[in-house]
Amino acid sequence: MDAFGKSFLLLFVLLNPFILSIYLMELVKNLNIIEFSRQLIRACIISFAIFAIFAWGGEVLFEDIMQVRFLSFQIFGGIIFLVIGIRLILGTGPPVSVFGTDVSNVSASIAMPFIVGPGTVSASVLAGSRLEIGIALAAIGLALTAAALAILAFKWLHDLVQRRSERYIERYTEIAGRATALFTGSFAVEMIISGIESWIEKFGGSM
Repeated sequence: MDAFGKSFLLLFVLLNPFILSIYLMELVKNLNIIEFSRQLIRACIISFAIFAIFAWGGEVLFEDIMQVRFLSFQIFGGIIFLVIGIRLILGTGPPVSVFGTDVSNVSASIAMPFIVGPGTVSASVLAGSRLEIGIALAAIGLALTAAALAILAFKWLHDLVQRRSERYIERYTEIAGRATALFTGSFAVEMIISGIESWIEKFGGSM
């Protein structure tokens, strides 16, 4: 697989539209398809802008401006994803209410922390280091678009069968969410191991 495909696939897997659908279930239930689409598209635009900055700035943005080693950020991202995976496997996902009572303008709350996080930011930095900036942005935009379309498809299916089979939908979502969490945990461990290996290779184990 070429660098473009790897960058697209890494970000898409880290976005994990199914798990995003679970975390956005409050909005899936309370918003109609048009309003939900509008909020999701805005969130993706915000996320794309943030990812573009990190893809362009790369490790320099971390080490020279934020005074944080990128590898530290990568390992931290792996730990966050590992915690998310464990919570989903145990059935202790997001709180009952994540967005509060007003869900009329939640695009920024969708973007952070559900789309923009340590893992996806790391993937954007890696895309920028592997590819020319224009191609890297195309890979990032394609991954966001694919994830958004998958979430909208889930929303459409949910609305289609909600009234007749809401109990079964919730049960299916719970089971599938736990199964998907196995892949999330695996990628999390891979991020942690990769970060540690790169740290040892680059710094010789020095702190």
